[in-house]
Amino acid sequence: MKTLRSHAIGGPDALILDDIADPVPGKGQVLVKVHACSINFPDTLMIRDMYQFKPERPYAPGGELAGVIEALGEGVTGWNIGDRVIASTGHGGLAEKVVAEAHRLFPLPEGVSFETGASLLMTYGTTIHGLKDRGHIKAGDVLLILGAAGGVGISAIELGKAYGARVIAAVSSEEKAAVARECGADDVVIYGRPPFDKAQSKALAEQFKTACGPNGANIVYDIVGGDYSEPAVRAIAWEGKFLVVGFPAGIARLPLNLTLLKSCDVCGVFWGAFTVREPKKNAAHIAELFELLKAGKIAPRVSARFPLAEGGKAIAMLENRQAVGKVVVTMD
Repeated sequence: MKTLRSHAIGGPDALILDDIADPVPGKGQVLVKVHACSINFPDTLMIRDMYQFKPERPYAPGGELAGVIEALGEGVTGWNIGDRVIASTGHGGLAEKVVAEAHRLFPLPEGVSFETGASLLMTYGTTIHGLKDRGHIKAGDVLLILGAAGGVGISAIELGKAYGARVIAAVSSEEKAAVARECGADDVVIYGRPPFDKAQSKALAEQFKTACGPNGANIVYDIVGGDYSEPAVRAIAWEGKFLVVGFPAGIARLPLNLTLLKSCDVCGVFWGAFTVREPKKNAAHIAELFELLKAGKIAPRVSARFPLAEGGKAIAMLENRQAVGKVVVTMD
């Protein structure tokens, strides 16, 4: 089979298309013929050894995929050869076939495309966990989303609206603002590129405050970090929740006096660890996502597709913050 692998620390251009033997599922595992693998921000970090998890090389990036079960390992029950599935594997997805732990599979309903299935788990899974478990979202909340036009950002817009929030989408261009509006955002803030000096940071805080209204944002969903975080905290509501999701713009340094003045909470959102610690709760979330998908309240937006041989370009697109919605590598 063909697989795109990382042999040494480096960027997307360092990945090598290898031809290797098909993997064999072990006890409790299944072999999945991959049809689609979506690219997520951890993939950009992992190949540079900048992520929490550092797989042994050589390995294929890609932790979220959809395909069809081709073989069952010893002791696997509840699954059959030919079942359509989605899987969260951490890595390994940029390959024509992958071995996955059976307990990390979810059924892909008929009528849902492989591309859609591969775009659901990490983005919408992160956001449903963040908004419900960490942000305790409720109808009438004001939700400010930083980086709202990427895959995670769009999931936050859609889920925020599904839960009855007023959604403010913060993005970096008018093109991305148009996408955010199409996805249901009630208002949009277009911000500039950092670094920001003190005056620019204050001006951005005022933009956020104006968009959020006099009481501020009950939840800030921060996918970008860097110089954007402090202005967002300044726009948070009394006893609001600041959800830390990602850092493509760098790790923010927040003045903690703001948390006192706002009596707000700063909460981490680490979906990967949550899925290991709370598998039953995560499974319930995934089931809820498929119900929302069926009801038309969420719809993963795939904006770019690449063949396996060009998977490095897919990762580079995300790394360079050029992606609007999800980027998917297809094996067909």
